[in-house]
Amino acid sequence: MLALLSVSDKRGLVPFAQGLVRLGYRLLSTGGTLEALKAAGIPATQVSEHTQSPEILGGRVKTLHPRIHGGILGRPDLESDRAEMAKNHIEPISLVVVNLYPFRQTVASGAGEDDVIENIDIGGPAMVRASAKNFKHVAIVVDPDDYAPVLAEIEGQKGVGLETRRRLMRKAFAHTAAYDASISGWLAGEAQEPFPQELSLAFQKVQGLRYGENPHQRGAFYKEYAAPKEPSVAFAKVLQGKELSYNNILDLDAALGLVLEFPERPCAVVIKHNTPCGVAVDDVLEKAYRTARAVDEVSAFGGIVAFNREVDEAVARAMAETFLEAVIAPSYSAEALQVLAGKKNLRLLEAGPALASPTVKPRPQVDARSVSGGMLLMDRDAVEPPLEWKVVSKRAPTPEEERALRFAWKVCKHVKSNAIVFAAPSQLLAQGGGQTNRVDSVRIAMTRGGEALKGSAVASDAFFPFRDGLDEAARAGATAVIQPGGSVRDPEVIAAADEHGMAMVVTGVRHFRH
Repeated sequence: MLALLSVSDKRGLVPFAQGLVRLGYRLLSTGGTLEALKAAGIPATQVSEHTQSPEILGGRVKTLHPRIHGGILGRPDLESDRAEMAKNHIEPISLVVVNLYPFRQTVASGAGEDDVIENIDIGGPAMVRASAKNFKHVAIVVDPDDYAPVLAEIEGQKGVGLETRRRLMRKAFAHTAAYDASISGWLAGEAQEPFPQELSLAFQKVQGLRYGENPHQRGAFYKEYAAPKEPSVAFAKVLQGKELSYNNILDLDAALGLVLEFPERPCAVVIKHNTPCGVAVDDVLEKAYRTARAVDEVSAFGGIVAFNREVDEAVARAMAETFLEAVIAPSYSAEALQVLAGKKNLRLLEAGPALASPTVKPRPQVDARSVSGGMLLMDRDAVEPPLEWKVVSKRAPTPEEERALRFAWKVCKHVKSNAIVFAAPSQLLAQGGGQTNRVDSVRIAMTRGGEALKGSAVASDAFFPFRDGLDEAARAGATAVIQPGGSVRDPEVIAAADEHGMAMVVTGVRHFRH
């Protein structure tokens, strides 16, 4: 029996090869894999010796040979194949162990174009695909995690069973598809082409989920192959707590996205059902959290919290006062972890020091959303630079009102449309969103905010189609308003602001969030 081993990821290679030799396999190998086997005293034949053809073009061509691909693709149950193989001195290869050049790692290292291109594997994918196509006769192993079960099956059943070969075949084609998707994605990025004519996506499974949004829906969590430079839920380290749920992950991502809007000062965000119910900044993180929680303590119960500074003991003790589902932060002090250890079900995620940077800026990204039979892609509604707002009312905002307007505008982007946000210079006061008309969103926020809205600033994610929403905001006590503008009734709405003595600025930028 002949096995071909050629791997970039050498985890578990030596004990697996030793087991194959013990079970009667003869080994073929190439390059660094061959060196590793020989260093471990494992007998193996170099591919060029087997093919009687030298490696050429600096190693670019070594396994692309009839004695390799004929050995992999030959069908021993066909007399014609057996005759051709015998005529051409081609020996069947029944086990192929291949994983591919480290293309993704090379990209992540910041290597130049020449190095990246050189790490596009050609012979490896050809062998993997050939082996997978001929799975009825060949077992293809692309994942070191499969070494032990494959070895055990060979030992117990004197070979790899058909159902295992089917499973390995599916995994192999997924492996090469993801590899090619990574290459096409990098090429599109290099060409600054975020929306290519043909789209291939490559993700790897983080975990299966107990269920999706509801218990009757199945779910799983996937992440990109390369960790982004900015904080990410997918690459955060889980320190404690129950297994993350589908809804936890969505809410953690929403909380992280919002806390990234306020890098300059310590910030706390409370999210419930993908909607902000508390946001505050303060020079002291504990105060920021207590202020954010106080915005809507009923909704904060069972909420998701994000911080942009390390969680210390004081913050941990404040959090321990309320039932929370999950927390994401740059890091946690030893004292904080000791306090929160008593909350065994509380999920704690550590996103890393980049989240605590006062200059952290998310990279441009593309948001994807599935629809029946297709997918929608768009640029992410990213953090904006300071905007040159246009004052359209008779009165310009005061410095304090302007700070409140800027705070409200950042939060408004993270509330479902039609979004209305009332804010002070350093905290959310109330929000209303997810309604089919804007005036209802204002009224919901008024009900939540009450007297706290006196002297507030109000933000609207899109223009006011009628003056009624603005009239209600003024009745709630708002003294300044920010909105995109662009309605045919802008003059009517601006006149309403002047009637109420409100300062109004327009941005020319809309923040719909469906």
